[in-house]
Order: sequence, then structure tokens, then C-alpha cells
Amino acid sequence: DKVRQESAAAQRQWAAERESDTSHTEIQSWLRDMGRSLGYAVWIASNDRGRLHQGVPLGDGCLTQLPVGAQAGAEAVKLIDVVWVDAATQSVAAAFEVEHSTSIYSGIVRMLDLALGTEVGAKSTLFLVAPDNRRDEVAQQLRRPAFSRVSELGIRYLPYSQLQQHRE
Repeated sequence: DKVRQESAAAQRQWAAERESDTSHTEIQSWLRDMGRSLGYAVWIASNDRGRLHQGVPLGDGCLTQLPVGAQAGAEAVKLIDVVWVDAATQSVAAAFEVEHSTSIYSGIVRMLDLALGTEVGAKSTLFLVAPDNRRDEVAQQLRRPAFSRVSELGIRYLPYSQLQQHRE
């Protein structure tokens, strides 16, 4: 009986993790497709480029390198989920951190590395994209004293529902 309970719990956890990965990947694909349709070159996080969405790797047709000016903070910046790059100026137009179930602060730190540590990210628009039910958690993290510069940078919260409603 105990083995069955543990097995059922492990199965539920596995299903939840798989759903989380699918949702994160789907949101990244929406942001990728939006960026392309708006005429931007798109960067997909280096660790997510091979993830499949509808049978196609997220990174297909996307940038294989960050712009030269983003190299200073490349280790953290290359892990930002989706970055829209203006092809003419090689500057970052917008960056998106999808925080489906992961810690909000890690996404904020990567955004700070982009905005404060690179020449191409200084004037970019930054978004934390998360489920609607994480609104309070995002707001709480953005108010932390450690992130006092965040308000100057204008990092914005973009709930999934708004993204889904307006993505077309």
C-alpha cells in the first residue's frame, strides 16, 4: 500500500513537472513568434533552444549568438528566455523571462545583468512573464531592497492571460 502511495505521488509530481515544462515552452514559443512577426531577430535561451514545441525546436530560425554588445554579461544573459533584437541596430528591444514555476528573483537578476551589464540592453523593455496567480509574488520580489534599481529600469509584469489575449 505504501509503495502504491509513493508511486502515485511520484506520478503526480512527474505530470506536474511535465505540464510546467510544456507551459513554459509554449509561452516561449508565443513570444518567439510575436517577436518574429514584429520584425525582430529572436534569441531563445541557450538551454531551451532544443526544447520541442509542436515537434519543432524552439531555437529553429532564431539567433545563434547574442549581439556583440551583450557579450559582457553573456553567461547570465544567454539564459534569458526570449530576447527580441533590432536587426538594424543590434540592440535589445525587449527581453522576457518566463517564470512559470521557478523563482522570480532569478529572472530579475538576469534582467539586471542585461540592463546594467551590457551596452545593448541599457534601453530595452524588460518583462517578467508569469501565470496570473503569481502577480503578488512578482510584485513582492520587485519591491525587495536588493532590487532597488528595478523601478528605474521599468521591469514589467506580463500575466499569461494578457499575453494570450493580445498575442494575435
